[in-house]
Amino acid sequence: MKEITFLNPGFFWLFILLPIAIGWYLWKRKQQAPTLRISSLQGFQATPSILAKLQPILFVMRLLALSAVIVAMARPRTVDISNETKTTKGIDIVIAVDVSGSMLAKDLKPNRMEALKRVASDFVEQRPNDRIGLVVYAAEAYTKTPVTSDKAIIVDAVNSIKYDNVLQDGTGIGMGLTTAVNRLKDSKAKSKVIILLTDGVNNAGFIEPETASDIAEQYGIKVYTIGIGTNGMAEFPYAIAPNGQFLFRMMQVEIDEKLMRSIARKTGGKYFRATSNNKLAQIYNEINKLETTEIQELKYYDYDEKYRPLVLIAGILVLIEIGLRNTIFKSFI
Repeated sequence: MKEITFLNPGFFWLFILLPIAIGWYLWKRKQQAPTLRISSLQGFQATPSILAKLQPILFVMRLLALSAVIVAMARPRTVDISNETKTTKGIDIVIAVDVSGSMLAKDLKPNRMEALKRVASDFVEQRPNDRIGLVVYAAEAYTKTPVTSDKAIIVDAVNSIKYDNVLQDGTGIGMGLTTAVNRLKDSKAKSKVIILLTDGVNNAGFIEPETASDIAEQYGIKVYTIGIGTNGMAEFPYAIAPNGQFLFRMMQVEIDEKLMRSIARKTGGKYFRATSNNKLAQIYNEINKLETTEIQELKYYDYDEKYRPLVLIAGILVLIEIGLRNTIFKSFI
């Protein structure tokens, strides 16, 4: 049942009149009925009448009619609220992910790649009004999913990221950034953003990261860069055992933070360092807050007035009370 609200609840103060009316009725009750004074009742047969006992019903009906009028004056009504949201400033985002073998390092749990997939999936689901694309890169790069508003496709693409030797191993930051820029350069969105993640140094590809960042700047694309990996040593894969399992050993974590800061600064973005699962999640939350989408929300109110039946009930009660007073309860004096 829809909740009933009142437009003019101040009229409920009129209910104070009801106890006053009841007190006045009780005080004047004996004066309400006509009286006939005679010297003696002898010769009159006493016949009990129920009408005298029912006569207070007339007063009760008048009180009910007054109550219905007061509630009607308070304007009871139900409201049906419908919302319509309209995106007034859309953002196109491309997530560029390093999928080189080093992303299997275990300084983040269970490894860097799996930690990234969980956080990136949450990020995508928190951007319902934006278009998002996905680029993966190692020594080479390709578009895994073009920019789209279908979040289910993006989430599935993120969850399917894995190290599978499809791309030549290595870290081509310039290749990944250029591919991401290519997905956004023709975008008509108000804001264009790339989230570039790597865990190493640029050591592959034929496009320099500085050149790629210059291209991004020319197209007005903002780049947020993330270096993923703990400070110090971490377990890195270095070989594959005969059974197909990776072999790990402790190695020094190397991230070209100077380059990542330069790319972010040149394009108006920001550099982050993710040294743990929690830190990685915090970084994506901060980017989510920095890149807000303006939403215009329109609310439509459909009111259903409920006072009309109360006015009708009050009118009927008054008519019945007048009719009974002038017929059944009419005095002959």
